[in-house]
Amino acid sequence: MIATWINGKPADRISCGDRGLAYGDGLFETIAVVGGRPQLWDWHIERLLEGCRRLRLPPPDTGLLWEESTRLCQELDGSSGVLKLTYTRGTGGRGYAPPGNTTPTRILALSAWPQWPASRWEEGVALFLCQTRLAEQPQLAGLKHLNRLEQVLARAEWDDPQWAEGLVRDPSGGPVEGVSSNLFAVVHGRLITPPLDRCGVAGVMRRNIMQLADKLGVPAEVRALSLPVLRTVDEVFMSNSLAGIWPVRALSDRTTWTAPGPVTRRLQSALRRQGVVPGPAQGEK
Repeated sequence: MIATWINGKPADRISCGDRGLAYGDGLFETIAVVGGRPQLWDWHIERLLEGCRRLRLPPPDTGLLWEESTRLCQELDGSSGVLKLTYTRGTGGRGYAPPGNTTPTRILALSAWPQWPASRWEEGVALFLCQTRLAEQPQLAGLKHLNRLEQVLARAEWDDPQWAEGLVRDPSGGPVEGVSSNLFAVVHGRLITPPLDRCGVAGVMRRNIMQLADKLGVPAEVRALSLPVLRTVDEVFMSNSLAGIWPVRALSDRTTWTAPGPVTRRLQSALRRQGVVPGPAQGEK
């Protein structure tokens, strides 16, 4: 960790009565920092505000958040890093009922850029097929809320480094997303990503990729995929705000794809030109 601020001041402690700690009563955003500036900021804040609306949290002062975030990111001295923004309901009494007079807690944590191998972009990754299923809760679907135990359980299923990411499914067995990424498939040149209206996280990079596909003239749609259908598609890749696009070359030990495929490569190139993630060119070896 490079630095942490709590409510605008350097600190690394919160109250044990904070509802984010006690109940997961809050939200977070993980933001790529390139050239000292948080990337895709408006979309991260849009999702944060939607989360506040659904959880009935008092919304933050977004101008203040931007000011504090950019000031903190000066610690990177122009290099790439990761900014995690956590926003909780604040300190409240016992019990689930949200107090009406809490002051939200805002936490900014700045970290160094992860050192992933360049092969994850260039040769693709292998996915572990997780047995942990995502519960369906439409009121929380799409949000980056602080209740991440499903992801913790799914990630605990493997420790072999051959698996860079895990694929998680809904209660009926339909593929939804990665443990910390979104899922895309390509069928006959058409980009497909599963719906996230019942479970899963609506990633900011997922949204960005759908927009890039539109600009490139690549047809794209949100549509459910069964696991048997996923095994037959032409290309698969995963995305998130830090990794950008990782082509997928294998799912467990049963299915393989040529990676990266042509559509995946076009989108990778467009994302590289956009410059919102550093990618392997900046030393992730």
